[in-house]
Amino acid sequence: MPSSPPAFTVVTGLQPLPEPLARPVLAIGNFDGVHRGHQAVIGAALALGRTLGRPTLALTFEPHPRQVFQPDVPLFRLTPEPQKLKALGASGLAGAIVLPFDKALAGLSAEAFVADVLVGRFGVAGAAVGFDFHFGKARAGSPAFLKAEGARHGFPVEVVEAMLDEGDSISSTAIRQALESGQVGHAAHMLGRPWSLKATVIHGDKRGRELGYPTANLALPPEIRLAFGIYAVKVTVGGRTYDAVASYGRRPTFDNGRALLEVHLFDFSGNLYGLEVEVAFHGYLRPELKFDGIDELVRQMDADSRAARAILAAAPTS
Repeated sequence: MPSSPPAFTVVTGLQPLPEPLARPVLAIGNFDGVHRGHQAVIGAALALGRTLGRPTLALTFEPHPRQVFQPDVPLFRLTPEPQKLKALGASGLAGAIVLPFDKALAGLSAEAFVADVLVGRFGVAGAAVGFDFHFGKARAGSPAFLKAEGARHGFPVEVVEAMLDEGDSISSTAIRQALESGQVGHAAHMLGRPWSLKATVIHGDKRGRELGYPTANLALPPEIRLAFGIYAVKVTVGGRTYDAVASYGRRPTFDNGRALLEVHLFDFSGNLYGLEVEVAFHGYLRPELKFDGIDELVRQMDADSRAARAILAAAPTS
């Protein structure tokens, strides 16, 4: 029988690496989104690991550095830590080191970060970073600096140039901006997969059920700045995935209340209250609108459902 792949190991903080992961090649970055640009960095690290015969790990930081430097500015995370680690685990890496990012780490000089953390603590055998990766106090460490320090300490460094999508550099910021304007298809192209979120189903006002469209209601964190509108989505719950149509917004036809994500699963019956679901966004149908009456709204919901089914029928199955 073929052997199963080794488990993805997560090491938190500065705890010692398990022996099978000693002297690793490190793909270093924040990796919010684990998008195609990040995948290129991971790919470079994996290639270097094969060349050197060493295990390859991601070195990432939690919380996101921006949450430490700007704690009062909400950050739209594309992948909260559990989802980021899941995506990293699907990238062929042997594991990940999650380094707590705090004022002490931020205050380390770039030289100390290399000497004390990469070399002294983790025994780095090689590294790969993106072209825009900076580290150390006042972000003084650049990719060129890391390359020079690597030569001084005896480990090679690969620097991966920007990956372009329709002429624009792929970045977490660009993906956030696409989602904020409803361009979920463009975001998916930069991510290499549809953007998704996880949330717990809460009780709503049951209005959808009265309209013939029962919905699972999800309250999203305020820092998620997805554009209000109607989307074609896939919903995964209990190990099964369903096609669905979703509305994100404040329901102007009724109450202009707090923003909710309301998801109608096609060909589903059952109770989802209290369950965590994952919603993957495959297409943007239209902006949120105010209708003059219930009949007009239901006709539009019928049209939205047909449009969502058509988009999802053409979507890849994996």
